Amino acid sequence: MSWEVFDPRVCGLGEGPLWHPERQQFLWFDILGRRLLGEGGAAWTFDRAVTAAGWIDRDRLLVATETGLAVLDLQRRTLDPLLAVEADRPETRSNDGRADRQGGFWFGTMGKEAQSGAGSLYRYHRGRIERLVEGLTIPNAICFSPDGRTAYYSDTDRQLVWTQRLDAEGWPVGERELFLDLADEGLNPDGAVIDAEGGFCCAAWGAGAVLRFDARGRQTHRLAVGGRQPSCPAFGGPEFDRLLVTTATEGMEDPGPGEGLPYLLRPGLRGLAEPRVTL
Repeated sequence: MSWEVFDPRVCGLGEGPLWHPERQQFLWFDILGRRLLGEGGAAWTFDRAVTAAGWIDRDRLLVATETGLAVLDLQRRTLDPLLAVEADRPETRSNDGRADRQGGFWFGTMGKEAQSGAGSLYRYHRGRIERLVEGLTIPNAICFSPDGRTAYYSDTDRQLVWTQRLDAEGWPVGERELFLDLADEGLNPDGAVIDAEGGFCCAAWGAGAVLRFDARGRQTHRLAVGGRQPSCPAFGGPEFDRLLVTTATEGMEDPGPGEGLPYLLRPGLRGLAEPRVTL
């Protein structure tokens, strides 16, 4: 298996790739550049950090920003605030996020300088928002089992990934369980997505690869990309057999020519359609 550069635009911190099923288009964010990018050279710029999104309909996205949730109209190029989240904490911003299978949207917050324990995990569902977890440093790897009854998330700083059982409406029930402890391997779990077979496909920041684990936490695949700092994968394409992986140059003193680019892989795996977010 090999990778190819998907787009030539370098991202300081690429994140939040999304295959939009109605537009048949990959979209992804550059957090440090305050922009959303799309294939074919499309770009939207903002006055604040934007980090992750779920799709509402063909032209609207629910977007996590550094001050809360907003609705982005891709055609009109307007970003309309929906709910303020930590807007009174200028030291934090949003980070990873993904729609769940019940039409909700999960996203994390973190310190802009990755301050220890400054982050939280939130869920929005049909106008209601709740903070689910506190005391995280770099919340990442938000994704959901095919049946929608298990959520995954990580703290990249602690090199841990947890699972959380969900009820039929998508809200947590019971205590979280440790899924992966990657500290001994020196691996940093960043963004992740679940494939059609329930495999957990996670970008390993600093390792230049996406790692796939089965439901028991056993590594089954290592998918190399051109950038040393992959941040998040997303399945897409008409058959969901393509994997777009964002990377970053953040923190690099002398990034090489392949750093910060999005990479496209055909991993021999298939993904699932991203659910629509219900406002």
